[in-house]
Amino acid sequence: MQLAVVVLASRTPWGSGVVEIRTSQVARWVGLSRSYTASVVVPWLRASGVVEVESDQGEFKEDVGLRCRVVPLLEARGVVGHPLNLRRSELAMMLFVMEALMAPGWTLKSGEVIPSGLLAARTGKGAPTDRLALLLLVLEAREDGRVRQCGGVVKGQRGRAAVTLARLLGCTAAAAERVLERLEEWGVVVRPRAGTGSGLGQRGRLVVPAVAAARGGQITAGRGTPGMMGAPSEGAVAGFSGPDVAATPSEESEAGEKPQVSEVPEADNPAIADPDDAATLHANHASGVPVVGEVEEVGGFSGVAGLGSSPFPERVCVGEEPELGEEAEGLCGSSGAGEGPLRGEQPNTFPIPSQHQQPATAGAGHTRTGSGKVPGPRLPRRRLVQVPELGDALRPVGWLWDRLSGWQQQQIETAARAELVRLAGLVPLPQDAPRALAERLEARIAQSRGLVMIRQPYPWLLHRALVQRPACSDTRCDDGISLDTGQACESCGNVIHLRRAHRARLGAELDQEQPDLPAAERRRVLEERLRAHTEREAEARERRHAAQRARSDRMRAAARERAAREQEEAAARERVRQALPCADCGREDAAGLCQGCGRIRELNALIVEAGMCQVSWTVNPRHTGEVAAVMDQVRDDVLAQVAVSVGELRAALDADGVNVADDPSFPDVASVRGLRAAREAAADYRATALAQLARTRHAQTEGRYAHAAEQSRSHHRHDPTGPQSLAAAARAAETARTRTAEHLLTQRLTHLREQHLPTPAASDEERLSEAFACVPGSAARDRPGADDLRA
Repeated sequence: MQLAVVVLASRTPWGSGVVEIRTSQVARWVGLSRSYTASVVVPWLRASGVVEVESDQGEFKEDVGLRCRVVPLLEARGVVGHPLNLRRSELAMMLFVMEALMAPGWTLKSGEVIPSGLLAARTGKGAPTDRLALLLLVLEAREDGRVRQCGGVVKGQRGRAAVTLARLLGCTAAAAERVLERLEEWGVVVRPRAGTGSGLGQRGRLVVPAVAAARGGQITAGRGTPGMMGAPSEGAVAGFSGPDVAATPSEESEAGEKPQVSEVPEADNPAIADPDDAATLHANHASGVPVVGEVEEVGGFSGVAGLGSSPFPERVCVGEEPELGEEAEGLCGSSGAGEGPLRGEQPNTFPIPSQHQQPATAGAGHTRTGSGKVPGPRLPRRRLVQVPELGDALRPVGWLWDRLSGWQQQQIETAARAELVRLAGLVPLPQDAPRALAERLEARIAQSRGLVMIRQPYPWLLHRALVQRPACSDTRCDDGISLDTGQACESCGNVIHLRRAHRARLGAELDQEQPDLPAAERRRVLEERLRAHTEREAEARERRHAAQRARSDRMRAAARERAAREQEEAAARERVRQALPCADCGREDAAGLCQGCGRIRELNALIVEAGMCQVSWTVNPRHTGEVAAVMDQVRDDVLAQVAVSVGELRAALDADGVNVADDPSFPDVASVRGLRAAREAAADYRATALAQLARTRHAQTEGRYAHAAEQSRSHHRHDPTGPQSLAAAARAAETARTRTAEHLLTQRLTHLREQHLPTPAASDEERLSEAFACVPGSAARDRPGADDLRA
């Protein structure tokens, strides 16, 4: 997948920036089949956000022609110091390298033949990985074809070459070892081992012969110069020679070159199986001999930095590999630093705080250290386009975002969202908050003299770029710019004007009092008077602040008193409400309605709701006689279910030997059980009404429309009568019928509530009480408020 992006970037025209290519050509470049590229690679490019893809579809709706724009490549144009800000010649060289490595080969109309690349015949499973690995190795190779390998102790049995490739590809050492074996089988990579006087193999090398051949130099397996070559050692590749002795301390080391790889987790056995993994060869330390012309000598195809490298000059942490993974990124401006010794036997050269140390707290709960390290859990990285609602606001610092670890990206996202919420209340329109934050980031970048001058992205973003810096007391001021207008802050202008006016007034007074003072003496006296004036202003400001604090304290005290008074009034109203008798039975201190009467009212409301649901589909609501008959029938059925439920409870208690008549809690338990039975009955009536209304003409029509609409959707057009299309259409039709039935039921219930329903019989309230077994039926009609219940 990543190789497809590199191929499109290499074929991007410098003028238009739009690549027009066929899917079959992309497939030949990456070494995959045309169908797999169209069904997997192209959709991945669309979803990644890195490439904008427009396609021309063929006969079977497949992607045939592609018009692609590599977004990071276009966004980097004009950005000084950006690694993707490529000139026309650099793009041409990139295309030349890609053609030499993996071009499928073709003949131009002019008759010129473009030969196939080194891995053009490598196709099928794993071909994109092999081609990408060869490209990365070529970019890492020196003029003599040797690839700079990682330093430090290498874990596992795979060897330093496999670990180096694993860090380049971002995979495990075991997978990188398999890739190296395939590249060796194709003859594009060799791993010779230098010889020693004892005949034992010394340190292994990773060589790309094509690079040395392109430079016209001699390919060597050792560290000596061409004039010091000896016989090839055992196991060395034919045509390669190595030194008879090991490298001496005076020879220049590869540690002087900055590695372009980052640490990856190892999943192999930690046993050492390679001589170059021994402790004596555990790191490539810089020697004491000065290196002259190192940059000029290390040329070749190493024109682009690899993943995890820093675009800045080498510092103390250059050449070291981290042990912490992504959590240590941000140190020294790159991911190339971590905990542990940085210079072999000198572990105290550059101490780095560990995760057990307590870092200083800075703003909004974020932690930091002096070196910019941020401890935290390992989180996956995300591109800026994958962060919702922050793409426009953080677009000016997109390159810095890509250099952050997953945990750092999470912290910056939290701080940016909080700042957007705050800015939404300061700018004229809330939707202008992302634009205001983007303008602030652009101003901070200009103050820092470009993105490439920012060596520690995380602390710079968190404590400088995202933070508002008001130059006056106005909350809308940010570095002298008003956030609501985008112009110079008027309050800052007033402050400057007042200071200049005070200085002019004091100068005029001094000239009037002592007109003959020398210039130096006048300046000294004026500065003293200005200092005294500033002190008086500070004292006056402190008095104003003290008066304001006192006024605020009085206002808070008055607010507390008002809250206490309101709380007392609310408590008094609650006591009065609790003392009210029940409106139905007249019970004292019932807060207007006792618990038993409240349950009876709820039961009556459930019965009425169930009756209206039954009326909504069985009879004409204009026929009041039929409506009354249905309501009575539903009432009888629900009360019968309530009585059965309470009877089952009474029988269960009798079987357990509980005397119901002597148990004071039985009425409450019986009412709760009866209410549950009534709710279940009302739910059944509602479900029945919905099922019947779903069969009406309106619901069936909506179902047919939804079925046809689902079948006509773009992703079903290729097979509208297939099993998946029919199943989706059936689900859509069922959903439409259900929603239509709910709409019809809501309309009919509203119409029935507006009508005058038949008044319940006088014995209904007694039946409700008897169903709950709360009070005797003979006393129910004598209770106060019984007429209100029947009404």
